Amino acid sequence: MNTGTEHQKSASTEQGDSSATSRWAGHRILHACSLALAVAAIVLFTLPARGSSTHSAPAGTPGMDHGMIAPPSATTPGMAGMPGMAGMSGMAGMPGMAGMPATATGEGLAAERDGYRLDSAATSLPAGRAVTYPFTVTGPDGRPVTDFAEVQTKQMHFYAIRSDLTGYQHVHPTMAPDGTWTAELTALEPGTWRLYASFTPNTGPRKGSEFVLSRSVTVPGQATDAPLPAATDSTTADGYAIAVQGELTAGTPTPLIVTISKDGQPVTDLQPYLDSYAHLSIVHEGDQALAHLHPTNPVHADHGGPTLTLYALLGEPGNWRAYLQFRTAGQLHTAALTLHVA
Repeated sequence: MNTGTEHQKSASTEQGDSSATSRWAGHRILHACSLALAVAAIVLFTLPARGSSTHSAPAGTPGMDHGMIAPPSATTPGMAGMPGMAGMSGMAGMPGMAGMPATATGEGLAAERDGYRLDSAATSLPAGRAVTYPFTVTGPDGRPVTDFAEVQTKQMHFYAIRSDLTGYQHVHPTMAPDGTWTAELTALEPGTWRLYASFTPNTGPRKGSEFVLSRSVTVPGQATDAPLPAATDSTTADGYAIAVQGELTAGTPTPLIVTISKDGQPVTDLQPYLDSYAHLSIVHEGDQALAHLHPTNPVHADHGGPTLTLYALLGEPGNWRAYLQFRTAGQLHTAALTLHVA
């Protein structure tokens, strides 16, 4: 990770349809992991090629969330019967692992997986003004899904990212009784955008399994791509200084230590936002695969900080654009920086 300071930028990712999935053939999987998972990672993770998962993930478990993926045959002998590890094997009776969430379904590079599909009639959105994006999630029976589990206090997490990794948005759509969701987005710049939906069905054959599906849209107009800022270990946002420690290596569970300060003083008044003191979205420069992490720090009212610990297991080397969201005094802050994975 290079050293430097970068001012906050919005970011987003490029389109990804079913053709993007084929580009991942033979790639290692993208994971986020909590402390207990990192300790046991040598046993748990074999990092096979990308694909869909049949594992279930308990909703709202701290430190493990949207964007985690596993292949359909990711079974390691011995974990049967462990809470939160249904369908996986290899760690039965291992201390400290009870209740750990299993890996979720999808890396955000396709609109359909395991019979669940992200559908929308919108293929383009206007530039320069706030817009709404209507969509549905259909299940294996072809009908819109209307029963979703709450994950981090929401039934649906929705992300918008432009192809040059700018314009990042994380919003929470509303659902009509017929299963139609509406995502409200702030003004989009011209270019190609990828829109991700992260959700967990509460019924059906994949009940409890987390999905990340996406579709691409075009925003007409003259698009000007911004160069990806160089990798760094610090950035600023709204007067806050954010420092990140941790040498990321592809395929290796790595702790990321985030320290937040202001005016040279440690920040200790972080407020819970969606049941966590922070949210970290990370997008791969090569193909816009998405991961979403949360700190393992317990939440105790408005007393978070100054240090947050996250665990990441990223399957691909290269640059990743990271967006850290945290809240103080009722205001949500978003800090951006580029992380390099060796």
